[in-house]
Amino acid sequence: MAKESATFDEMMVAMDVVDTLRHQEKLALKELGAAERRKALIEKLRRIYAEQGIEVSDAILEEGVRALEEERFEFKPEGSTFGRFLATLYVKRGTFLKTLLIALGIGAGGYGLYYGAYLYPKAHQAQQLKEEGLKRFRAIVALAKEKRATQRAQALMQQLKAATESGDTAAAEAAEAALERLYMRLSQAYTLRIVQAPGIRSGIWRIPPKNPQGKNYYLIVEAIDENGKALSFEIENEENGKRESVSRWGIRVPRAVYEAVRADKIADGIVDKRIVGKKERGKLEPTYTIPVVGGKITRW
Repeated sequence: MAKESATFDEMMVAMDVVDTLRHQEKLALKELGAAERRKALIEKLRRIYAEQGIEVSDAILEEGVRALEEERFEFKPEGSTFGRFLATLYVKRGTFLKTLLIALGIGAGGYGLYYGAYLYPKAHQAQQLKEEGLKRFRAIVALAKEKRATQRAQALMQQLKAATESGDTAAAEAAEAALERLYMRLSQAYTLRIVQAPGIRSGIWRIPPKNPQGKNYYLIVEAIDENGKALSFEIENEENGKRESVSRWGIRVPRAVYEAVRADKIADGIVDKRIVGKKERGKLEPTYTIPVVGGKITRW
């Protein structure tokens, strides 16, 4: 019995040594790493216990140091790490669920603000652009008298759909605006006539910038709608490549046409045959009643 008690006492002392070493973590970490300093560590432990009035044998101190190295008296929970995680999660489920609900609430609130301030307006705008574009597309198809006008509308509608689906608002707006312009262009009906007014020339010739030896001949025209109103159009000036919105512009014609109009005006001061073309509703361009070359100017 005495031997068993002694063994038990020695074990308890060894456990105390390990505990002391754990509390002296810096000491242990510093000293246990080098075998040559093992004796120095044991000596320090002996002094620690001596200061407490406890006498501990070298064998017990040695056993305590070895036990610390082997982690013999350290409690390690059994089971897998994942199993321990689940057990801990269950025990702390109340705190965890509360934290989770708060996080979900914050996330839902943040998404709600993002959706309300950005996603919904953007989606709503895209839908409106698509609906307006589709309305204009149907109107164009119903109005168009030329296949190329319908084909142009189909291409623009495809661009609009692709832009709205990809979230490209700028491209969608551009396609919708182009459909609107196409519809307005088809809706117009006017007569193209030679300008005749005091102080304004009815025709002009120009030396082209790229051909100093040549001459280009133009008739100055205007478009008058069914109500007698002059219309404005965006015309590209062939001399500089710039587009300009004007109500009067020059159309290039063969010299013979120019000379005929010139002679007509010289005869009595007026141009008798002023109408040079008509634009029907549903068509893109006017139909000319005189030969034209195709170029135009906006300034002279």
